[in-house]
Amino acid sequence: MAIDESKHFIPLNIAVLTMSDTRSLADDKSGTTLSDRLTAAGHRLAAREIVTDDVEKIRAVVKAWIADSGVDVVITTGGTGFTGRDVTPEAIEPLFEKRMDGFSIAFHMLSHAKIGTSTIQSRATAGVAGATYIFCLPGSPGACRDAWDGILAAQLDYRTRPCNFVEIMPRLDEHLRRPKAMGATA
Repeated sequence: MAIDESKHFIPLNIAVLTMSDTRSLADDKSGTTLSDRLTAAGHRLAAREIVTDDVEKIRAVVKAWIADSGVDVVITTGGTGFTGRDVTPEAIEPLFEKRMDGFSIAFHMLSHAKIGTSTIQSRATAGVAGATYIFCLPGSPGACRDAWDGILAAQLDYRTRPCNFVEIMPRLDEHLRRPKAMGATA
């Protein structure tokens, strides 16, 4: 993987959603970690919110961002564990038209190198819906740093070679031209 310096950087509009029953924007370390990293990379913070661990509330915010032409990417943090309040995958995966199984694999590989087998306690997931990339990360600042630094920074940079997510963005909604081709279930 390399950066092609002959290409221009293309800033994306990225929304950050934190799932928490206890955090506010002032003490949301994971959301701040993501926001700081994406803006430092040259992207724009399109929106930032915190919602409680509730399937309908999470889904409503993500659906609104999918429908918003001013949002290219949604990154969520929190709610990917196994406790009763961890419902992020249940809320968001039904919105996916296409799953991104490789993201979870790559995330767990990075995470395993840092925290060992404890990585299996995360249900990190990703997919595409309405031509919007969606990445669901664990709620720890370390996991957010690992995912951004080790995967997302490169894949959301048009200059990354041999390939990246930005270069295929214009074709993400090809299926929307054909009725009944949408794969989302929620």
